Amino acid sequence: MTSLDKPTDHGKTDQDADSRAVTEAALFEAFGGVRGMVETVVPGLLFVTIFTINKDLHMSAIAALAVSLVLVVVRLVMRDTVKHAFSGVFGVVFGVVFAMMTGNAKDFYLPGMLYTLGLALAYMVTTLAGAPLIGLILGPVFKENLSWRTRNPGRKKAYAKASWAWGLILLAKCAILFPLYWWGDTTQFGWVLVALKIPPFLLAVYLTWVFLAKAPPPIDVFAEMEAEEEAQKAREAERERERREV
Repeated sequence: MTSLDKPTDHGKTDQDADSRAVTEAALFEAFGGVRGMVETVVPGLLFVTIFTINKDLHMSAIAALAVSLVLVVVRLVMRDTVKHAFSGVFGVVFGVVFAMMTGNAKDFYLPGMLYTLGLALAYMVTTLAGAPLIGLILGPVFKENLSWRTRNPGRKKAYAKASWAWGLILLAKCAILFPLYWWGDTTQFGWVLVALKIPPFLLAVYLTWVFLAKAPPPIDVFAEMEAEEEAQKAREAERERERREV
């Protein structure tokens, strides 16, 4: 058999590349991309930096809150999506309230830690319940909604793996942070927390990409609904034509 007679995998390779590209774009959209990560890190980084320098809880809290508001304003001015910036503001507001009420700088980070713990448990519990949280998050982004639960078992399995990855990674992060919260030095604890903002997130996103890139493609339920509407219109037009002929 000559090289011209041999079957090629170009079509499959192109399809795989397209699937990976779509998955990457969806993950960036769902989790905010580089900008979302920056908006997540900057307030906490500013807080711990100022507190390390002058031990002033009020100044540190006000600076963190101010920079969060600035990030939201920038999003609004640029007419960009603000969901990630707003979520950051809410987290900072709760942290400021906790820290001001207790007078303990560590409590600035406590709401975020509790949220991380709750999110880790949510990923694992929903997976055990047969509705992996990462699938609920990414389903609308991929325009598949919940079709993966009943019509795409390979994709459901990938979502389950990804949700387990998120849950275990976040749980490991909590296992490091909570002992430091109780027994560690305030500034050291703050720096460790800031250092753990991005790497676990990137690891979880990467594993999600790996699992989904190998999974069957999503079922575009929106395209199916549009096709059904077009087919319904065609059937109605055909019935109308037949009625006129009669």
